[in-house]
Amino acid sequence: MARKTEAQVKRPWTPGRLAAVATGLLLFLILAAGCLLLGRENGELTAAQKRQFAVARVDDVLADDARAEDWTEGLRVGSQQLALEILTGPYKGAILETTNYLTAYANVDCSLGTRVIVRLDVDDSGAPYVISIPNYDRGPVLAGMIAVFALLLVVIGGKKGIMALLGLAYTLAGVWFLLIPMVLRGAPPILSAVLIAALTAAASLLLLTGFTRKTLCAGLGCVCGVAAAGLFAWIVGQITPISGFNMSEAEELVLRAYDSPLSIRGLLVSGILIAALGAVMDVAMSISSACSELRAVDPGLTPGALFRSGMNIGRDAMGTMANTLILAFAGASFNMLLLFQVYGYPLIQVVNSDAMAIELIQSVAGSVGIILTVPLVSLFASVLLPAPAAGSR
Repeated sequence: MARKTEAQVKRPWTPGRLAAVATGLLLFLILAAGCLLLGRENGELTAAQKRQFAVARVDDVLADDARAEDWTEGLRVGSQQLALEILTGPYKGAILETTNYLTAYANVDCSLGTRVIVRLDVDDSGAPYVISIPNYDRGPVLAGMIAVFALLLVVIGGKKGIMALLGLAYTLAGVWFLLIPMVLRGAPPILSAVLIAALTAAASLLLLTGFTRKTLCAGLGCVCGVAAAGLFAWIVGQITPISGFNMSEAEELVLRAYDSPLSIRGLLVSGILIAALGAVMDVAMSISSACSELRAVDPGLTPGALFRSGMNIGRDAMGTMANTLILAFAGASFNMLLLFQVYGYPLIQVVNSDAMAIELIQSVAGSVGIILTVPLVSLFASVLLPAPAAGSR
């Protein structure tokens, strides 16, 4: 077997790779700058921010009259008298006693050693006391779950898995630190969602495949597909009519954000854009990558033939991805569907209700984005992907 040359062992920094690194750094700088600008606090703390929470461990169960009931399907209801050791915060090490009330809907059933989240306050003398026990301490378990996911992605995906993790982290940071603060500060929700979708799609695809024509085709198709999903949802919402004020969270948002320039009307469409981004990106990259391979295998393939091949590949992908997206929305609204059955609502009321209309618009609009991504990426690939002799893949 021939030994690898030094050039084969150490890949040169080609202009394409340098451009990918430079673009990636630019996108991260944009994210960092946005986080700094939008993260500035200008005003006093909210009521929620003034609340004190801490991790605690059950040091002793002083009394327990909770009993399991048939109607709660085994959940115990009643009360417990607990001694809790505070593990974090300014009162770390303190032992506080409290009553833990167990209901079917607020059920943090404790035993010796259970780790919980407690809400604290201080009395007139400055001594802390426990107001309530809202949740278990799920942080370590959730962190372990994420670690297993990341480990599997890296072990099985290798370098691609690492890049996928970085892209995912960038996407989540873009939504939490850029999109949400922009919307809260009065930016148009739909336009903001399109911009963040384009930014995160570009970062994720560049990290995954580098600065190539294949990436360009996938990125353009992804942005156009997501925008098409948003436009479709907006048109249907205008005709129906339905808007962000029909969402179940709208009243709470209006009450809590009354002193901010938040625009409620566009929140429904912006949510659809973000929800559809992952599935659209998946389809876009699958078709772009397949077309790139076809071009490499058969350099003489005409643009028309490459477009038809992309369409054939996309037809298989669009069915499964659209099904996945619709089932995801159906799963998220499963409890609502159960209630419709329990109360025996007439079909005419079910179909025309705000909740069902919103779920249908979200599902169908996202699927429309996926379907339109197929011809768009196929078209971009047929035009932009050159034969290997004429350029890079």
